[in-house]
Amino acid sequence: METLCRIRDLARAVADFEQQFEHHYGLSLNEGVLLCRLCRHTTLTSGEIADVLHLSCSNASKVICSVERKGLVCRKLADEDKRRMLFSLTDKGRKELERLKVCSVEPPELIRQWLQPK
Repeated sequence: METLCRIRDLARAVADFEQQFEHHYGLSLNEGVLLCRLCRHTTLTSGEIADVLHLSCSNASKVICSVERKGLVCRKLADEDKRRMLFSLTDKGRKELERLKVCSVEPPELIRQWLQPK
């Protein structure tokens, strides 16, 4: 039972952090992570985005549409297969990612403890 309570406490701490993050940056945690992943991989398909964010294709599509509307990500057809869409960071997305690297939203204590190297 103690494990269940600790998991719930951790889930609440993550939800609190996400709320503060979204209030401060105007981005959800998934949107922020998507920007980070696109920085590492240059381009990703929607299926790859769903995989790296651990989301269903439907939820990944919502995250993609949201960052596209904000001008942070653009889509283009793949050269080798015109049926595939590739997503990449825009210049505005790169600038936003730089702003996220200097994150001023402090994670709750429970998350900081969990993030500490062992």
